Amino acid sequence: MNMADRIQYLRKTNGISQEELAGKVGVSRQAVSKWESGQSLPDLEKIITMSDYFGVTTDYILKGIEPVADKEQKSSEQKSKILYIASTAFVWIGLFSAFAGWYETQTMDTVWGSMIIQAVGIAGYFIGLLLSAARAPFAVNWLNLIGVLFMPFSMVTGAISIALFKQGWIAPYPICIAPHLVLFVIVYISICAISYIMLKRRTTGALF
Repeated sequence: MNMADRIQYLRKTNGISQEELAGKVGVSRQAVSKWESGQSLPDLEKIITMSDYFGVTTDYILKGIEPVADKEQKSSEQKSKILYIASTAFVWIGLFSAFAGWYETQTMDTVWGSMIIQAVGIAGYFIGLLLSAARAPFAVNWLNLIGVLFMPFSMVTGAISIALFKQGWIAPYPICIAPHLVLFVIVYISICAISYIMLKRRTTGALF
């Protein structure tokens, strides 16, 4: 890992965009981009500023000499990573169990049970945030968000479809009835796209 890689690693680990780092250091976003691609190197003043901001030594940025971290901190970071991954698993297990349960029984009891599973996952996510300063990866944030929002949006758009068109179901997934399905797809895809753009920019400073 060279200096360019270390700067990019520190930025992404702290969950900030190139533009945000540029603002903290007092340079343009293009300058940060060049640092991370290895096209240019920051001067000593900027390195000191970044080391203070990220909480690492200048030796780490310059030479890759790892700062000494105590075992408890490393353990907390590892636990956070496990909890982040587990949270996403619980969110999507809860979602698919709602699909299966509704298909079999078409009762709200299965929906509530599935939401409890998702709630356990979200609780794990926030415990992970408390254990470590390291932020959750983009994929975890986005998948958790769209997974948690799927059932509520399906039920809300179902209720709207019933109220406006006298057709639809209040169900954890859109039933193939035109008004409900179309309304859900428009709303949910829009939310997915907007959240993707916002979270991606916040995490990496780029869309793709």
